[in-house]
Amino acid sequence: MDNKLLALDYPVLNIFWTMLELFLWVLWFFLLFKIITDIFRSHDLSGWGKAGWLVLVIILPLIGVLAYLIARGAGMGKRDVAQAEQAEASFKAYIRDAAVGGTPPEGGGRSHVDDLARLADLKDKGAISDEEYQKAKDKLLV
Repeated sequence: MDNKLLALDYPVLNIFWTMLELFLWVLWFFLLFKIITDIFRSHDLSGWGKAGWLVLVIILPLIGVLAYLIARGAGMGKRDVAQAEQAEASFKAYIRDAAVGGTPPEGGGRSHVDDLARLADLKDKGAISDEEYQKAKDKLLV
């Protein structure tokens, strides 16, 4: 008997309204966190600018979020694309270095394979002798 009363006290339209409110709250917090991360990621804002936007977004959330979207909304997409391209380039460079046989030495963009190829080229041109080639090769492979 109590279940029937509960169903009558909370009609279906109220359930849909509650679901809509929950969805809007989740959307609002997603947008708020997206804007906060964009504030910190932005390199063209000074420290004071970041602090100002952050205070505005936290203290007056509705006005702050709308003002940020109007003033800097177009740049948000560009910064997202730039970060994605940078992450993809870093990933491709990592894969390329791993395929060559390890990460390149600090400060240089060369690997041991490049150094060995250069040594073989010097030996073929006659710039170094066989003994010098063997010593340099042993030094690289150790």
